Amino acid sequence: MAGAEKHIKAEALKGHRFRYYDFCMAAFVAILICSNLIGAAKLSQVDLPFFGTQIFGAGILFFPLSYVLGDVLTEVYGYARARRVIWAGFAAVIFMAAMAWVVVALPPADIWEGQAAYVEVFGLTPRIVFASIIAFWAGELANAFVMARMKVWSKGKNLWQRTIGSTIVGQGVDSILFYPIAFLGVWTTSAVVTVLITNYILKVVWEALLTPVTYFVVGRLKKIEGVDVYDEDTDFTPFSLRS
Repeated sequence: MAGAEKHIKAEALKGHRFRYYDFCMAAFVAILICSNLIGAAKLSQVDLPFFGTQIFGAGILFFPLSYVLGDVLTEVYGYARARRVIWAGFAAVIFMAAMAWVVVALPPADIWEGQAAYVEVFGLTPRIVFASIIAFWAGELANAFVMARMKVWSKGKNLWQRTIGSTIVGQGVDSILFYPIAFLGVWTTSAVVTVLITNYILKVVWEALLTPVTYFVVGRLKKIEGVDVYDEDTDFTPFSLRS
């Protein structure tokens, strides 16, 4: 391989210290919290040729970045370390949701007039929070699993195939879980299906367009860290924090 990268099995890296793994974890958690706290509260729309007016959640602008970063983590550091980051994000979203509920529930001061707006933006419903957490956890782990297995099957060739392939699977799992759990019975069934399909397609296309960015980041990290991890002997159970 080019540079100092070494094809190495994931198990052989136990105890190895990476330079940028912690920064990747912090970026992943920050993107995830922003997408749930900022993006989820606003619906936007765009007029598309042939498709007309399409409504979408503003979080679609940066939520797919968590999947791109998940691809980078799996490709460079392996499934187990990506799984650890996913669990960190899972815990962070639960904490964010709990704190949002507490802050909204606190009685406002008489001199403060922003309670109604605060409730509108940060008053997350338990059903949507539950749907978001479950969909994220399952979708990200599915994404990481497909990414890791495709890397072994392809012997590390054609990165774009596994980034797009894992995105199709991961975002599919995420969308199929989130929209029915969050909105079935609240929206009409046709509306749930329409938004599910529209947002799924937009997220997959958006991530595919970011493929050159993924190539650049993966290449730089592999060169800096000096490894190229293959999950040939990895325990793929999702219920573990071991790296």
